[in-house]
Amino acid sequence: MPTSEIKTLKKKKLRNNECYDIQLLFDNLYNRSKLNYNFNKIYDLIISRENILLAYRNIKSNKGGKTKGVNKTTILDMGGMDNDRIVDYVRHRLQNYQPHSIRRKYIPKKNGKLRPLGIPTIEDRLIQQCFLQILEPILEAKFHNDSYGFRPNRSTHNAVAKSCFYINNSKCHYVVDVDIKGFFDNVDHGKLLKQLWSLGIRDKKVLSIISKMLKAEIEGEGKPTKGTPQGGILSPLLANVVLNELDWWIDSQWLGFKANQITNFGRITDRPYKNTSNKLVALRRTKLKPCFIVRYADDFKIFTTSYENAVKLFNATKDWISTRLKLEISPEKSKIVNLKTNYSEFLGFKIKAVERVKDGKTKYVTKTKMLDKEKVRIKNNIKGAIKDICDDNTPKSMYKLNSMILGVHNYYKVATLVSEDFGQIEHNMYSYIRFKFRQLAKSKGTFSDTYEKFYGKYKRRKQFFIHDIAMYPISGVTFSKPIIFNSRICNYTKVGRGMIHQKLEFANKYLLAHVMNNSVPNRSVEYNDNRISLFSAQKGRCAITGLDLKLSNMHCHHKTPRSKGGTDEYKNLIFLIDDIHLLIHSNKSITQKRILNQFNIDKKMLEKINELRKLVGNYNITDYKLVA
Repeated sequence: MPTSEIKTLKKKKLRNNECYDIQLLFDNLYNRSKLNYNFNKIYDLIISRENILLAYRNIKSNKGGKTKGVNKTTILDMGGMDNDRIVDYVRHRLQNYQPHSIRRKYIPKKNGKLRPLGIPTIEDRLIQQCFLQILEPILEAKFHNDSYGFRPNRSTHNAVAKSCFYINNSKCHYVVDVDIKGFFDNVDHGKLLKQLWSLGIRDKKVLSIISKMLKAEIEGEGKPTKGTPQGGILSPLLANVVLNELDWWIDSQWLGFKANQITNFGRITDRPYKNTSNKLVALRRTKLKPCFIVRYADDFKIFTTSYENAVKLFNATKDWISTRLKLEISPEKSKIVNLKTNYSEFLGFKIKAVERVKDGKTKYVTKTKMLDKEKVRIKNNIKGAIKDICDDNTPKSMYKLNSMILGVHNYYKVATLVSEDFGQIEHNMYSYIRFKFRQLAKSKGTFSDTYEKFYGKYKRRKQFFIHDIAMYPISGVTFSKPIIFNSRICNYTKVGRGMIHQKLEFANKYLLAHVMNNSVPNRSVEYNDNRISLFSAQKGRCAITGLDLKLSNMHCHHKTPRSKGGTDEYKNLIFLIDDIHLLIHSNKSITQKRILNQFNIDKKMLEKINELRKLVGNYNITDYKLVA
């Protein structure tokens, strides 16, 4: 993802950390891990009140929070519990933790096979989230920079960008493709726990609970002896722990090799190179094999400069994975690819090095395309969406089609030949689309702001409008160069966060702390959590007057009263100063006049007040009669 996009992106988790005033703790864990501290007492941090309530918020904002486990409960069922009950529940469960059974679900993979998911109960997902929040900053400090899967701020585009960099700049035209058989289902539990220990997680109670999570019974299958079930919140982090050792082993074979400087007189010193470029010059004088790894989850590539090096790396990597990780390699999918003559598949793309002559000099640069099977999959998905439009014929189904087209454009736009690929898709589908839309589509309509933003400059072959909604052009995508990940971007340093988003600004940070630390008694955890979010979103100011809220002068108002079926959800709440709250409920003209005049309520403010009065069942106030 481009840095410019990251800067403007609203990072919910970082916002949540700041709201609960727990970011400093995470920063300290990260910094201490960077300094190779061992963590013997992190259980108390995991069960801290702030961490548990933060876990609830992160689960609540995740779509997966509404996915049911074996006990059929969701995050909505937990929302009615008060804060103390949520905290007490987690602490009590962890005293002698026995995980609930895991629901087994199979979802189709892109190759037509089924992927087994293991879905824990929402209660166990909440507990796993508590562990994730404390473990992630510790382990992030230990992970290799060229690992991109399931990590904050990193994406598949970053992995593709780094692959292109090694081909273009390091002249790595041979790649070792290694496929691990059923990686997530075959992770060795004992090895994983030892890896956590070696990375500094030395709290035996924490390791014991993680061991129980790994061995949680799968419904209908019994207790597993190996593997990390896909679907668990902690599983992606643990998967990275397993393969992190591989990342650093490959790194140690070349770039991480501790080469020392050579003086002008040919003497070797014990001073390491500070400049990477100078170190690479020195490394090339050795007999070491140049190699670089790029990994996204269990999908990884090792780039090198010659076939002989590739063969040695291929054999060494297979032996290392078998011996150290106790995992098997798929011989059918594992191979060496000469990128000058063949494509290598990676994350839905196929990558090749092609010859280019510039200024009389020949060099090889990357050419990337969509996989053929991905083009077939996209065509089938678009056909399915068009069929839904013909059957349903509502704006919702049209929005779904446009969302799908925009989504695949955003993903595959980093392929150098993306315009050609989607041009072929549209060419193959044009007759089908025109036939299906022959009665529904209009030739004229309006273009939305989103359409103008992404496709405003695109020259259309023919435009289809359904329900006055313009269909996004399938071929309307252009190449966007993937950006190499900036290693300074980090959730756990001030500089790194500054490159992601602007720190929250509050009119009164002490009042925010009071709102956070003093939940309203006998009210749901959903209400108290949304109350914190709302205070942050309004920056500690009244939503009507813009005046600073004060401890003795603020009220969190239900727009639709609970007595009329109003809920504690975020969109039904608003923070107001006490007098404005009184104005919403009061029908006494003398009270209305006083407040309107005291706060210089203008016409725009009054419209908002009347909207709120209507929801509570009161009449509109006419400012002209009262203020005059």
